[in-house]
Amino acid sequence: MKHSFSLSICVLGMIAWMKGDHIGRGIAFGALAYSLFALHDASNKWLVATIPVWQILFFRSTVIVTGAIAVGGGPLLRRVATSPLRGPLAARAALTLTAWLAYYSAARTLPLAQLLTLYFSAPIITTLLAIPLLGERVTGSRWVSVLLGFIGVLVAAAPGGVHASRATLLVLAAAVTWGYAVILMRKIARLEASMVQLLAQNLFFMAATGLLSIATWVRPDAKHLALLVAVGVLGGCGQFLLFEAARFAPAAIMATVEYSALIWAFILGYLVFGDVPRPAVWTGASLIMLSGALMLWRERRAVFRED
Repeated sequence: MKHSFSLSICVLGMIAWMKGDHIGRGIAFGALAYSLFALHDASNKWLVATIPVWQILFFRSTVIVTGAIAVGGGPLLRRVATSPLRGPLAARAALTLTAWLAYYSAARTLPLAQLLTLYFSAPIITTLLAIPLLGERVTGSRWVSVLLGFIGVLVAAAPGGVHASRATLLVLAAAVTWGYAVILMRKIARLEASMVQLLAQNLFFMAATGLLSIATWVRPDAKHLALLVAVGVLGGCGQFLLFEAARFAPAAIMATVEYSALIWAFILGYLVFGDVPRPAVWTGASLIMLSGALMLWRERRAVFRED
């Protein structure tokens, strides 16, 4: 049951893809992306003990940029340089970096339960913004899926009393910023290729984090270097799949898929770090799985009605 959520979404999404269902394809790509991000975050947890966050982000972006150029070559570089969406691409990269900054700053002092609960308000923000900014119609079933997933986060994280503080404001700022970044990603994905988004975002990250890493540079040993490369590969593949998902699935649907990241975090926390989830975690995870199953069922019914 623990592993079935993302796997079932991937399998059903691929079946929908073969039947020409673009939304199903987006769901599959999104679920796979968030599973890779969970592995990426687990690897980062080992690295941050000895290597500054800025340096990890710099290495990750360098690996992704190298891989993107190896695949796309000169034509991809020229496309990024001449894209009519250079402004939105740069804005989305800046928003994403700002969201991470706010999130990691809040993580230093805010308990994990409160951190996760507040940050996972981002899918609701994305759903709300999708209506005026993307002109998307958010159906009642999509709202139910998003809100049910958020209730699952509340149950699993059990935040207790959340008190106003600088840290809570920072994590809410991270959620709002990321929610808007997802909207921009969806808008850009309608007009620009995923490889262009991938290269543009990581060129921005590489420049920004490279400058910030100079003062705190730590020379990695062979083990850390291998792990840094792995983080780059996982992050690059995850980003590409997320950009592809944004081409096919509406923002409201991707908001529900984003909750699968929390389930993967619980699974990897147990398998890799030995963190035994509380009973409330399984209850919350079940609600998140239910929200995903409801979304899949409603979207498949809609496709069959169109057929």
